[in-house]
Amino acid sequence: MDLINNLKTKYPGSLAWSIGDSPEMANELAELVIKGIKTASCGSLAALLAEESAPRIGSHNIILNGQGVPVCVIRMVSMRLVRFCDVTEEFARKEGEGDLSLEYWRKEHKAFFTRAGFYSEEMELVAEEFEVVEVL
Repeated sequence: MDLINNLKTKYPGSLAWSIGDSPEMANELAELVIKGIKTASCGSLAALLAEESAPRIGSHNIILNGQGVPVCVIRMVSMRLVRFCDVTEEFARKEGEGDLSLEYWRKEHKAFFTRAGFYSEEMELVAEEFEVVEVL
């Protein structure tokens, strides 16, 4: 916890969060971020609007692994709205998962949003791109 507080002091306004919906997924995706393979992510607009505080362009974010330990700090460089059905091959590749294909992205993200209870081909996503500013 001290490390997170120290990082929040170093990066004022930063949020700490893990990517995914399980400790295993958080570990796997954090590793892809650290390696520079994963430079993008997305979430549902509805979930983002429901959050008390959400990432914004220019903000720093502390990425946690599946055990809640900080592994790196990223900075949001772009955010845009896109419908699930309009996600591109290029964005899927930037997400850095699986075989980097749009087909893999669609299958895995459909499963993820279905588990979360709000999947739709027309759902609006917030497509985020980021850069790693510090590996811990």
